[in-house]
Amino acid sequence: MRSAAGHQPRVEVAGVRGVERHGGERTAAAPWTTPVTGGPRPGAPGRSHGQACGTMEYVTRIVIIGGGPGGYEAALVAAQLGAEVTVVDCDGLGGASVLTDCVPSKTLIATAEVMTTFDSSYEELGIIVADDTPHVEQAARVVGVDLGKVNRRVKRLALAQSHDITASVTRAGARVLRGRGRLEGMQALDGSRKVVVQAADGTEETLTADAVLIATGGHPRELADARPDGERILNWTQVYDLDELPEELIVVGSGVTGAEFAGAYQALGSKVTLVSSRDRVLPGEDPDAAVVLEDVFRRRGMNVMARSRAQSAKRVGDRVEVTLADGRVITGSHCLMAVGAVPNSAGMGLEEAGVRLRESGHIWTDRVSRTSAPGVYAAGDVTGVFALASVAAMQGRIAMYHFLGDAVAPLNLKTVSSNVFTDPEIATVGYTQADVDAGKIDARVVKLPLLRNPRAKMQGIRDGFVKIFCRPGTEIVVGGVVVAPRASELIHPISLAVDNNLTVEQIANAFTVYPSLSGSIAEVARQLHTRKMGGEA
Repeated sequence: MRSAAGHQPRVEVAGVRGVERHGGERTAAAPWTTPVTGGPRPGAPGRSHGQACGTMEYVTRIVIIGGGPGGYEAALVAAQLGAEVTVVDCDGLGGASVLTDCVPSKTLIATAEVMTTFDSSYEELGIIVADDTPHVEQAARVVGVDLGKVNRRVKRLALAQSHDITASVTRAGARVLRGRGRLEGMQALDGSRKVVVQAADGTEETLTADAVLIATGGHPRELADARPDGERILNWTQVYDLDELPEELIVVGSGVTGAEFAGAYQALGSKVTLVSSRDRVLPGEDPDAAVVLEDVFRRRGMNVMARSRAQSAKRVGDRVEVTLADGRVITGSHCLMAVGAVPNSAGMGLEEAGVRLRESGHIWTDRVSRTSAPGVYAAGDVTGVFALASVAAMQGRIAMYHFLGDAVAPLNLKTVSSNVFTDPEIATVGYTQADVDAGKIDARVVKLPLLRNPRAKMQGIRDGFVKIFCRPGTEIVVGGVVVAPRASELIHPISLAVDNNLTVEQIANAFTVYPSLSGSIAEVARQLHTRKMGGEA
């Protein structure tokens, strides 16, 4: 069982020495060294943190470099478990996820979603628009957008979220130190680590830590011949500085980021060209889902260029020219480069401290977030495990639970749910169609189009489906895909089933509201169950 919030851990549980306090002053405790393996160390000295020996008590010192989801969630856990926590951050708590990536993009997409929903269904739903709507032969723009106002809202909400996180972390008792942190040398004989923090003015402060968590995230990857200028050639952190909607937007990269922005800007009114080096958009997602989304993109007027690798992008006056590997040149008013991310692991003294890096620059970690260096953990995008805020947060929490000796379950990526915030959304959990096709798992699959769902018909929803994977013998649910509006909400019952080893019969027997989109989840489960009962393999 995990300890309750506020429980004070034993120093020997942390596996490293603590700090003695005498009359409020910090002095070094008697040194002793143990391997950082988590859990109690037999025979380790010291008393429980909450038990006094005269005026002496032990405190475990945690330094977290990076204030994104992996960092601030770890800080909250460590502080609740009684550790002395310092968070070193240079941009603002919440990190890229809150300030330049997840929160801002989904706020922008929220505006785009309203416009898409209205534009695609108002006529079918019988809504009359009495204004100067263009002639029937033209593309109707029933509503417009003030991108400057949208982006001001985006920045305002992101900053507010960052302030809320900072308040939570400081209220928990952690110290937030503005600056850039780096490890200084190897582990000391007493098991501690040194972290040097450089402030913006160049001044430095050295911290001593019993454990260090690296959660520095990543930044947009750049092509040598397509450097963003922040005006016409942009990366995804710069689009929120635009005051006017791009007339013709070229999006280079058809992964999650590229697809989300391409769909959003098309909905906002831009003419979008999506350049994909692969056979289809979203090459890493469920193939059936990717086909649905690409069909929707094309139907709404997007120019999707498959098997087209961008070689360079250059600004020509107020235009941008993108040259493809085959020599073709496409032009637009703006270009968004969405070609992946690079981990923020350089210049931190990691390898000198014994931290193993992969060729990509990502930090190697095990399933409890340990790196190859004793006393050093890592979480989030800097590890390259799974670029999701939820995974980063879990990695950070696991690291602290492990180091501070609390009960912890290793990270299990097969229970992670994720979502692509396009329209329709694509949500997945567990084993995938690719896993089944490759023979990694034996599973039965049923896919049900949303066109058969009564609520979908009422709402004018034409695109999407629910797909569930289950084991042939036990009928235990091992994965699922939902393509639908708000699929990020609909995936949760399937996530619960995967995480708790529920069977399709159990899902089928649970009540669902009628009519509802979630009814399709129960219907797929019923079909999987009855097909087995009918003898289908």
